Amino acid sequence: MDVPTLLLAVHGTRDPRGTAEARRLARAVAEASQAPVRLGFADVLTPDVGEVAAGIDGPVVVVPAFLAAGYHVRVDIPDQLERAGRGDAVVTGALGGDERLLEAAVRRLGQAGRRTGEAVVLAAAGSTDPDARAQVAGAAQRLADRLQAPVEEGYVATAEPTVAESVRRLRSRGHRRVALASWLLAPGLFHQRLAEADADAVAGMLCPDAGVVAAVAARYRRAAVPAAV
Repeated sequence: MDVPTLLLAVHGTRDPRGTAEARRLARAVAEASQAPVRLGFADVLTPDVGEVAAGIDGPVVVVPAFLAAGYHVRVDIPDQLERAGRGDAVVTGALGGDERLLEAAVRRLGQAGRRTGEAVVLAAAGSTDPDARAQVAGAAQRLADRLQAPVEEGYVATAEPTVAESVRRLRSRGHRRVALASWLLAPGLFHQRLAEADADAVAGMLCPDAGVVAAVAARYRRAAVPAAV
């Protein structure tokens, strides 16, 4: 039985730090999963996911390194695979529903100096896809349950409320200190913009937390056996 290749699908960024982080994640996932791992880009950079898949012999499991299943996950990645003649590839779900990602966000908040009980804004990239925004809202609620503190979602771009608006809203409700939980995987322009939101603590992006690596490996393992049949 052929061992499926894990194709890690990332967004792509013109920031070289983000690309370097994606490559580090791919190496860490290869070590954790003991699987052959390749890296492809859903947008901005090449090779795209389909181009990488076309060069792989045997079964492929695509794990989208996205925190919500928006347009790139639902449309771009499957279209790229179809155009490349790899519509047989198995595409797993996005990572955001995995509790290990929430645990990573909590660790990052602690490292940034967030104090127990302080209100939090879960800062996400943003999407025009209502389902993707609903997934972010669900993650914010799960984070609130975990922290036992108020948590609201906010978006860096494309969607509302913005991160800064959510910070102001929490302050207007009497929360003197507000922390930002970064619902972003890698460094880049979006994470840089969080510094403009006037929060009291800004958590680092989720990578290279081991929880992200474990979530990717778990997605692959669940899909790998059917893909190999």
